[in-house]
Amino acid sequence: MSKSITVRYFAGFREHAGTDQETVSVAASTAGDVFAALKHRHGSTEPLGHCKVAINDEMAEWDSAVNDGDTVLLFPPVAGG
Repeated sequence: MSKSITVRYFAGFREHAGTDQETVSVAASTAGDVFAALKHRHGSTEPLGHCKVAINDEMAEWDSAVNDGDTVLLFPPVAGG
């Protein structure tokens, strides 16, 4: 079943997606499912373990459940030191 989810992109993900936020309809149960469904939009070749996710402004795990109306925030790996 599809859910309406707002996705916010940060850093490189935002550059690849061409927007900082969009609302999408996806058949996703977890944050990882959202990432996989939108991989082509944010251009990531990184494994999930290198990226971070938050749901409704709280840091989350990739297997955390997403619900209709949630906001999922996707953060690419951070470079630098």
